[in-house]
This record gives sequence, C-alpha cells and structure tokens, in this order.
Amino acid sequence: MSDAPTFDPVQLKSFLALAETRNFTRAAERLGISQPTVSQHVRKLEQAAGRILVTRDTRELRLTDNGDAMAGFARTILSANDAATRYFSGAAMKGRLRFGTADDLAITGLPRILREFRQLYPQINLELTVSQSDQLHRRLKAGALDLVFVKWVSGAQEGEVVKKDTFDWVGLEQTVLEPGEPVPVIVYPAPSLSRKLALDALEAAGRTWRVTCTTKQISGVLAALRAGIGIAVMPTSLVPEDLKVITKRFDLPPVGDVDFTLIRNPLANTEVVDALTRAIMGRKLTPVGRR
Repeated sequence: MSDAPTFDPVQLKSFLALAETRNFTRAAERLGISQPTVSQHVRKLEQAAGRILVTRDTRELRLTDNGDAMAGFARTILSANDAATRYFSGAAMKGRLRFGTADDLAITGLPRILREFRQLYPQINLELTVSQSDQLHRRLKAGALDLVFVKWVSGAQEGEVVKKDTFDWVGLEQTVLEPGEPVPVIVYPAPSLSRKLALDALEAAGRTWRVTCTTKQISGVLAALRAGIGIAVMPTSLVPEDLKVITKRFDLPPVGDVDFTLIRNPLANTEVVDALTRAIMGRKLTPVGRR
C-alpha cells in the first residue's frame, strides 16, 4: 500500500477559505461552520502534508511557502472535483469563451492557468486573443470578446482587480543615460497606457525624450531592452531577472500605478465567465522563470 498522503476535499475547502481570508473566524463564517472546526481541518491537512502551512502571531496570519503551494493544489483539486461532479451528473459546463489578454500578462503564469482551466472544463471552447489592453477593451465593448485581462488605470473602478502594481523604468544593469540628452524610450504604438503614462511623466518633469523602438509585442520590448537600445516602462512585478529597475538611479519621474484587471462583457455566458475569473483570481502572476 502506498504511503502517499491523500488530501480530504473538506479540509482543503477550509484551508482555501483561510488562505483567502487570512482569518479563522471569517473563514468559518464563509463556510458556515465553527472556527474550531476550521482550525481542526487545517491542522489535519498539515499532518497529512507533513508540512507547516500557516504561521500566525498576535497581528496576522501568513501562508508559508508550502502553504502557498497547497493553496494552488487545493484550487486545482476542488475545481477538478466540481468538474467531475458536474460531468457525471450531466451538468458539465459547456459553451464558448472569447478571452483576451494583454500580451505582457501572457509571459506570467497565465498560460499554466489557462491550461489547467481547459483540462477542468474540456467542453468549453476557449478562444484566446492576445493584444494591447486598449485594443482588447474596445473589442470587449464592441461585443467581440467575453472577458479581458488587461493593464488598467489604477482605481478606474471597472472590472475586478486581480493584482495591483506600479509602473517603473526598466533597462540593462549597464544602462547609461547621458545628462542633458533625450531619454531613449521603447514604447508600444499609440494608443497604449504605458506609452501615454511614460511620455506624459517625462514631459511633466521637463525631460526630453526620443523613441528608439516601437513594437506591438512584449517580446519586441524585451529584445530592444536586452540590446541596450533604450529603456521602457513595465509593471514592477513583470520585470525579468536579467533586467533592472532604474527609476531612482537616473532620477526618472514616477509613472504611476496600474491594476491587472478582469473586465467582462455583461452579455456573455455568466457561468463560463465566472469559472475563468475564479481560476485567475488570487493566483501568482510572476513572469515565467521568476519565483
């Protein structure tokens, strides 16, 4: 007989509620059970895993690295269990989902999330569009997309915020900006949120600039950065390990905050859109290759 642990879905539900609320009382209220029961479930799950999943002090509760990993597994296991229940009860989710994502968000863990989603919901026809945020938003408003995952102006109050971040100036470690010379910038074509905010910030600070590369894709931005052609604005959490944030080094003007946001078409299939929204919310979106 195998000694491999088996994880109880009931315990996983309690742990996931705790991971999302970071509070035993709120987790219990969400599940409609007692706080001691949540504590017991989490303790038994830790025993089954042979790992500490949460740490707590007088002020806050935190997930350990193993806890972060367990939260990801819990979502997958519970989603698979729900999908199996729907499938064998004749209620498997079906339909088409036209999903659009900003291209730089596609270099994060998003492809893995989409792969898991397709495995869990094989009867949903997922159609993917990768483009710039402004273009995706226009297509959503025109009814050509059901759900978009975009970089949006912080505090815009449209859609559901997955992650908050800040734009920073990025370049090579050996980047040199000559005093008094125009700042060499790498940008997306207009209209582009990062382009507008970057150039507006330079002009407001009285800094002259020149566009050294215009590209429609994040792969082009990264190639130009790595070639030393110029500097670019990126969300801080998406900066690859071989590039550096250089905002303070060259006294470059702050660009502003950004929200990674899911915006839905109100006429789309609510059940299908909700399923993908749940799959994306709360997941780590660091670039592939970064921990």
